[in-house]
Amino acid sequence: VETGETLWRIAKTYHVSIKDITRANHIPKAAKIEKNQLIFIPGANRVQEIVLDVNKAQNEFIWPIKGKVIKYFHEREGDRISKGIDIRAQEGDMVKAARGGRVVFADYLSGYGYTVILDHLDGLYSVYAKNSKLFVKLDEFVLRNKSISQVGLSSNLAYLHFEIRKKSIEDNPLYYLP
Repeated sequence: VETGETLWRIAKTYHVSIKDITRANHIPKAAKIEKNQLIFIPGANRVQEIVLDVNKAQNEFIWPIKGKVIKYFHEREGDRISKGIDIRAQEGDMVKAARGGRVVFADYLSGYGYTVILDHLDGLYSVYAKNSKLFVKLDEFVLRNKSISQVGLSSNLAYLHFEIRKKSIEDNPLYYLP
């Protein structure tokens, strides 16, 4: 693994699912890959270069907000299982689109608070929840790094709940983020 590579980019390069890579390498659900980590790619018969071309950078995911992860993917809290990650922030911090896409939801969602969902037009969706204010509207196309919402306060704690969904099934956001 080289600097800037993600499991998502590696899987796309080798045409293998992230699930197959994580299973073959016993990568835990809450883990990120690290520079110089050796990863076995099922079915690969040669090493391929993982292209991180600056011109293609708009297609890569970025962190929607800077902060410490305080809840990990599939972490249990009572009888609920987290479908994403929670990133600690300051109330009012700007949330950025992790990747360009079309707004398919921008409203209040029970259990999630004010939420934005972006369709990245390739089967992937990103979900941004626990906001106090939304800056985008339904059907609007937003570019990566555009401010889409503002972090709110939930149970006296300011954080962003962030999910990545492949079609309608949640996937670990840390597999996609650099």
